[in-house]
Amino acid sequence: MAIFRSLILLAIICSFFLLIAASDGEIDPLYKGCVEQCEKSGCVGDRCFQHCKFSSDGKPIDGPWYMHEPLYLEWKQWDCRTDCRYYCMLAREEERTKLGEKPVKYHGKWPFRRIYGIQEPVAVALSALNLAMQFHGWVSFFILVYYKLPLRPDKKAYYEYTGLWHIYGILSMNAWLWRAVFHSRAVELTEKLNYSSAVALIGFSLILAILRAFNVRDEATRVMVSAPLVAFVTTHIMYLNFYELNYGLNMKVSMLMAVVQLLIWAIWAGVSSHPARWKLWIVVAGGIFAMVLETYDFPPYKGYVDAHALWNAANIPLTFLWWSYIRDDAEFRTSALLKKVK
Repeated sequence: MAIFRSLILLAIICSFFLLIAASDGEIDPLYKGCVEQCEKSGCVGDRCFQHCKFSSDGKPIDGPWYMHEPLYLEWKQWDCRTDCRYYCMLAREEERTKLGEKPVKYHGKWPFRRIYGIQEPVAVALSALNLAMQFHGWVSFFILVYYKLPLRPDKKAYYEYTGLWHIYGILSMNAWLWRAVFHSRAVELTEKLNYSSAVALIGFSLILAILRAFNVRDEATRVMVSAPLVAFVTTHIMYLNFYELNYGLNMKVSMLMAVVQLLIWAIWAGVSSHPARWKLWIVVAGGIFAMVLETYDFPPYKGYVDAHALWNAANIPLTFLWWSYIRDDAEFRTSALLKKVK
């Protein structure tokens, strides 16, 4: 247990420690000048943008630019300003690299390179893989509970946490879907959907950890335990969406709930005699490592792979092992209940 206390303490320190990166690139006079010139001329070097061509009244020529773009770019709504910022950023970063300077953030984000209009292609691909893993895990759990394990006379599963894990699976797939969308195009709407779905998943995961670790099976008790946490998470989501999208506050709230649930699972695995508790140990250790990656911030390698992409990658094997534990738990509890029935 001592090693896990140390790991959890490390995760708490990392989640609240603000890493000071390079200064923001948008205050660079050369970058600002490039963007201003681009918005007037519609060009960065030899590259020009159709949607930066304006008439005398300031409106784009030939109507909205996205009506003339390929279909796969329409939904992304790249406009004159975002394209000017992107290509000026690339040009400025090339100059900085030649001078031996380190990358800096522009408008709060590291300089990523697009692929087919996708803002963070590696993170999108890894998020999609996580979505696929969650779907596979949920479907395999569904098949196990309803088609492989014995059912009650009323055709319901013996496993008392079946419904809760179904909700968890749906929330997980929803969270990874919006994370993929957010990494493909970061606008206010996709940002709010990403953070809101992630907080909802973390909050429900904490509820599940409490209910399973303390073996809460009575419905009334479950409601009493869940209600305060549901109210807290709902209030936090409403705050983010309708008052202020506070990144620092959201990080602290999310990390706090994540650390608490990992602590609960770690202690429960240590005191229980569950046959699959070793899987919990690995998931807890891996979850702490993934949280450290999430809080650690560094420039994307070659413009594609950053800490968030590595966090997404670390979650893929953890998701497989986590659903494996859930299936083992369903078999373990069903077997125990059948012995009591007999």
